[in-house]
Amino acid sequence: MMGTAGPFLPRGRDRPEERRRRVAPLAAAPPEGEEEPLLRGIFEIGKTSCDVVLSARRLRWSPIVPESPAGDSSTALQVKEEIIQMKDVFSVKVKRRRFVGQKKGGTLLGITIFKCLHKEENKLTDCAIHLNNFSEDHCHSWFRRLKEILNGFQNRPKSLKVFVNPSSHKREATRIYYEQVSPLFKLADIKTDVTVTEYEGHALSVLKECELQAFDGVVCVGGDGFVSEVVHGLLLKAQIDAGKGTDYIPAPVRAPVPLGVIPAGTTNILAYTLYGIKHTVTATLHIVMGHIQPVDACTFSTPSRLLRFGFSAMFGFGARTLALAEKHRWMPSNQRKDFAFIKTLADLKKKKRKNKKKGSKDQWHKIQGDFLNVSIMAIPCLCSMAPRGLAPNTRLNNGSMALIVVRNTSRTEFIKHLKRYASVKNQFSFPFVETYTVQEVKVQPRIKSGLDAKENTDLNATAAEENYPWNIDGDLVEASEVHVRVHPQLIHLYGVNTDDLESSKATCNCI
Repeated sequence: MMGTAGPFLPRGRDRPEERRRRVAPLAAAPPEGEEEPLLRGIFEIGKTSCDVVLSARRLRWSPIVPESPAGDSSTALQVKEEIIQMKDVFSVKVKRRRFVGQKKGGTLLGITIFKCLHKEENKLTDCAIHLNNFSEDHCHSWFRRLKEILNGFQNRPKSLKVFVNPSSHKREATRIYYEQVSPLFKLADIKTDVTVTEYEGHALSVLKECELQAFDGVVCVGGDGFVSEVVHGLLLKAQIDAGKGTDYIPAPVRAPVPLGVIPAGTTNILAYTLYGIKHTVTATLHIVMGHIQPVDACTFSTPSRLLRFGFSAMFGFGARTLALAEKHRWMPSNQRKDFAFIKTLADLKKKKRKNKKKGSKDQWHKIQGDFLNVSIMAIPCLCSMAPRGLAPNTRLNNGSMALIVVRNTSRTEFIKHLKRYASVKNQFSFPFVETYTVQEVKVQPRIKSGLDAKENTDLNATAAEENYPWNIDGDLVEASEVHVRVHPQLIHLYGVNTDDLESSKATCNCI
């Protein structure tokens, strides 16, 4: 007569109901002082039942392997353990199956964990890991503990003030934000207050009246000029709140919240410097993950007023190119910048003559002569045309600026110098190029008279006020004598340290 478990079980073998499923060992005993597991349970991951262990710093799992008929556990011992670091996780959600139009309830499927994944060339992307289990109590217990861990990470924003410039580059900033950035913010449970700007200076006006203490950070979506406006507005708001005057600020206070930059322009220097790549998802994930860097910033002032807070400036060739591009706004962005570059290069024979003073600590050194270009940069200023940076010898927060002066030379030699920015060769190894590490700089154009005064028009100067174009962080500003000071770690930006970025290839083919 047949038994309930069958009549032909070999002697010494377990009955089916007594047969155990062997769990592959997760790891050797943790070293002394290592954190203990918080939760342990069984989930189906990728159609395989797994033994899952959660600790404060990592989540690990191994497939549950049935014991072989002979009791050999060698197969189980060879099973590969999977590990993810909790610092790479940015969201966890309860997973349910719902009908079309159903917003609440639904059949529980398990938990989904969203992780930030590092890829090649400084790129970040998001990926989902599904932990399937139909038990409500089991899943909610894991969900609550996972949320507790994520909420414990510092610097991760919960509320952001967002500025979007719909006019940036190809007018794609609005689409970029709502299609690529906003879904990730929502997934990470970040609340946002969005302002789509309607005119130049709109973001600055809003920031002056904004109660920034209600937010964990500010985000701007646009090109270099728009980023410059938001940086200036954020730091200007800090001075206003601190009761400081805004005409002369020798010792400005720090910005109260960090700034995130979503690249939606043409050059995107600050985004390249912070992320090493122009990639919307990468920029967004750096913000979501709370990757924050202290960054030096500068004040650009005339003898009577503050012009701008910023990170870099160019006077001469770089400013004249921008001024010419701004006059041809009707042209497509790439064509406009190429045209301005070539036209300014063709007019290079017209010299610029001025006095400059280079400050280092409390001592001043005077440099005088004819210069084609003057660059003052507190950050490396990476971009696709200069993958090592326009000022590769400076850093985000080393408390100094790079002063780069290009003296008068032939057009051929100047082009050779420009081409070096897109190569691995040293762009400064020319006799007409000088570099300095400074804390303060004063630039004073030489006052001209007689026939020399005609040359002012070639410099796009306003004859009555003797104003000249300055390129400050991609924004056109007119001034004569300018005093530049660096202020260490004046602002925090979402991103990584320049030294941690992988080197990338240049994509410039304009010269």
